[in-house]
Amino acid sequence: MATKSKKKTADEGKTARMSVSFPTELYQTLNEIAKDKKVSFGWVVREATEQYIKDRWPLLESHQSSQPTGKLG
Repeated sequence: MATKSKKKTADEGKTARMSVSFPTELYQTLNEIAKDKKVSFGWVVREATEQYIKDRWPLLESHQSSQPTGKLG
C-alpha cells in the first residue's frame, strides 16, 4: 500500500525562504566572499546574519541553541 508523502510547511521545515535586495556594491562584495570561500551566496548571507544576531543579541543565542538553525558560535 502506497502512502502519500506529506509536504512540509515553513513551520515544520528547517528553513524558510525570502527575497532580499542588496545595493550593487554590497552584492558584489558578498559574491566575492562566496567565491573566495568556495561556498554559496546564501551561505555567506546566513553566516553574516547569524553573526550579526550573535553580536547584537547574545542572550538570543542561548534561546536559539536548543533549535537546529545553524552555527552561531
